[in-house]
Amino acid sequence: MRDHVILECTEAKAEGKPVSRYFTSRNKKLQQGRLEAKKYNPFLRRHTLHRETK
Repeated sequence: MRDHVILECTEAKAEGKPVSRYFTSRNKKLQQGRLEAKKYNPFLRRHTLHRETK
């Protein structure tokens, strides 16, 4: 039931920096929408919002 997903930074593209990506998994039945999490972006040197990509 667990699905592998990619989390991608939402703020890096606007600033012209490379995006950071994290690989994680989620339970399809418990989380219907897209996954969002605050993760560290090493290119921006701060924690930013990362959203699930398709």
